[in-house]
Amino acid sequence: MAEVLDVLRDLDWSPLWISLKTGAVATVLCFFLGLWAARGVLKLRPRARAVVDGILTLPMVLPPTVAGFFLLLVFSLRRPFGGWLFENFGLKVVQSWAGCVIAASVIAFPLMYRNARAAFEQVDVNLIYAGRTLGMSEGAIFWKVVIPNAGPGIAAGTILTFARALGEYGATAMLAGNIAGKTGTISQKIAMVIQNGDYLTAGIWVVIVLVIAFAIVAAVNLISAKKEKNPKRW
Repeated sequence: MAEVLDVLRDLDWSPLWISLKTGAVATVLCFFLGLWAARGVLKLRPRARAVVDGILTLPMVLPPTVAGFFLLLVFSLRRPFGGWLFENFGLKVVQSWAGCVIAASVIAFPLMYRNARAAFEQVDVNLIYAGRTLGMSEGAIFWKVVIPNAGPGIAAGTILTFARALGEYGATAMLAGNIAGKTGTISQKIAMVIQNGDYLTAGIWVVIVLVIAFAIVAAVNLISAKKEKNPKRW
């Protein structure tokens, strides 16, 4: 017990703050991009919808290291787009906190998109027709009719997106690296200390992640319980 307290006293908490900050920013980006993508995909014809949906969902099924490889190809300073960003805006994505955010956003985006699309598909279309009959614009219908009715599904997707962004490792390690105090997230910290044989520090970080994960799962379950007004019981 004394050894655990000593480790806690000397623990560098920067991986937690970096992970929380990265997860929060990535979640905001995925929230708006996911809603926009879900709304746009539902307006497509079936064949086009299937193709676009497959592309948007691809990061969910690809190994994170594969996604990180493609991101590295895009944002590397040796590549046209990465070089253009650096020369014109001074923006360096590789081995930077921006790389953490981009990697986490790409990996977590499908969760937000899929949950938002599923929530939109469950909205009663008669409510939309009623809004049009009342002269509401499509934008007003989306934000004042569709979003409130799809709220529980969107909220669950947002929480799961944050959880995925918080725990991202593979793509982040390839794009942003593991720079202490800058890009070193909890997942990368756990991998590093295990490689060094420091299982006690790794265990402490694992417990922290478990607590956060449990809180996220509990929040999703509470949202689902509110959505189902009359749950079936055995």
